[in-house]
Amino acid sequence: MNYRSCVLFACILLSIAAGLPLPALSGETLSNGIVLPDAWPPKIEKLTREPLATPPYLANPPAVIPIDVGRQLFVDDFLIAETTLKRTHHRPEYHPANPVFGPDRAWEGSGARARAGVFSDGVWYDPADKLFKAWYWAGSTSTDTYRYSTCYAFSPDGIHWTKPELDVVPGTNIVLRDEENLRRNSGTVWLDLAEKDPARRYKMFRVVTEEQTVDGKKRTWHRMRVSFSPDGIHWTFAADADPCGDRSTVFHNGLRGVWVYSLRDGTAEVSRCRRYCESADVLAGLHWANPNMAAKQTLWVGADGLDPDRSDIPLRRVPERPWDLVPSQLYNLDCIAYENLLLGMFSIWRGHPLERRPKINEVCVGFSRDGFHWSRPDRRAFCGVSENPQAWNFGNVQSAGGCCLVVGDKLYFYVGGAAGRAGGFHPDPSCTGLAVLRRDGFTSLDAGADEATLTTRPIRFAGKHLFVNVAADCGELRAEILDEAGRVIEPFTRANCRPATADSTLAAVTWNHAEDLAPVSGKPVRLRFSLKSGSLYSFWVSSDASGASRGFVAGGGPGFNGPTDTAGKAAYEAAATLEKKFSRQEKQQAGG
Repeated sequence: MNYRSCVLFACILLSIAAGLPLPALSGETLSNGIVLPDAWPPKIEKLTREPLATPPYLANPPAVIPIDVGRQLFVDDFLIAETTLKRTHHRPEYHPANPVFGPDRAWEGSGARARAGVFSDGVWYDPADKLFKAWYWAGSTSTDTYRYSTCYAFSPDGIHWTKPELDVVPGTNIVLRDEENLRRNSGTVWLDLAEKDPARRYKMFRVVTEEQTVDGKKRTWHRMRVSFSPDGIHWTFAADADPCGDRSTVFHNGLRGVWVYSLRDGTAEVSRCRRYCESADVLAGLHWANPNMAAKQTLWVGADGLDPDRSDIPLRRVPERPWDLVPSQLYNLDCIAYENLLLGMFSIWRGHPLERRPKINEVCVGFSRDGFHWSRPDRRAFCGVSENPQAWNFGNVQSAGGCCLVVGDKLYFYVGGAAGRAGGFHPDPSCTGLAVLRRDGFTSLDAGADEATLTTRPIRFAGKHLFVNVAADCGELRAEILDEAGRVIEPFTRANCRPATADSTLAAVTWNHAEDLAPVSGKPVRLRFSLKSGSLYSFWVSSDASGASRGFVAGGGPGFNGPTDTAGKAAYEAAATLEKKFSRQEKQQAGG
């Protein structure tokens, strides 16, 4: 009997002896202290249009929250005991170079069929080659029938992209073409830096559509095909999955070490929605129709009444398409571990216009601390559509697999977008664009000229160096450390704290008369931040002076050598060097 079993058995005996209710069975304990129930994932029998329920970890947070993994973000109240700061949710800005690439090759289609956009697919930073890499859905390769390809591009800086000539289909950047009688729909490419087998370093999950005529009637169904690759270019077929919806995707939840299959589903009340299936083994999880997988799958999440539709324009809502009658729907959900959260990119369908415009999807954002329950505090479009018919993102904005990349003090979000076209339009992403947000910049807690404070719940850490992501160049931030009873611990007082007075996504907080946090390391404590004329985005305690958070860095970025931040300041330096190099090159080209 292991330690956990012994403790649980002892608790049961004590409860019986005291006449108390038996303790609930519990399962996996996450790095943030959340304890999952033994029955996981939770079963959801029905989805409704009611707003999302409060996640159980917010209703009943751990008594002491471990914070050794990742920067601690304020997207919800998980860490907050009390505060007088004001919360603001932020959205990224589209890069002026958009679209960063689009259809300009013969095999990417022409006219209304031209396409070079991520439809999930994937955008990653590969530390082995020190390159940004993108896989995307290319347009029809035939004028008679729809046949598509998955193509590859790379970039040294994430903005200037090259479509190389490869040997898969000589003279093109195609890495995988549609098989005979199949055509691709959604796809996910995953750079798996934790994979031990070099031949499986890259994983592609491609939903393909097959049509057959049976008894004179055309039947269409979808399934997922999985391929592996050592380099992201040369792919080997691995397995076919069970049938699924056409916009299904896959992600790896690094916080728990499981593969999650985000499967398109639909119900009468919410229409398009997501079904959840998880597996520690990437291939075993493909058999979601197998009764043995029943305990690992469930209905998951959909759009709700807080997600607006586009009722300001005429929409196609006819009885013969009952699935279009629901005002807003969850078209897709891509996810990835970012710092100590699961970041969710919710593609919300706002309706199908009657006018000649692509279907309207916009990417919204959500956060989960247990990998299943969601907080979506801001229902505005995170990466939205443009109202300009000539814009690359006039309609159907979709997220990329990998979700975002960490580039110095910024986050890069790549999305596919569809534009209106002369003579018609294509309903799916036809270009790839970039949106940029401050690192950790989803939510800030703000103070004006009058000082405001935030006190955390009891936390515990093993590190020795406190860092914050703060914009206080016109103000200041101070911190103090309290015991569980709320008493200030000397010498970590507000008066001894050296104020942070910069705008920095990695700022050290130190105290006079204290070399580091070793005296309180490993003990339950609270942090109290005092802020004037500034914004606080996150805090964390690092094991070294570099500021490495040990949290997940989503799709990676310059300076990171693995899925987590072990680089600290070195990653900032790598990104700054890259930016200076390309800035210098652009100035030289402009001068020439």
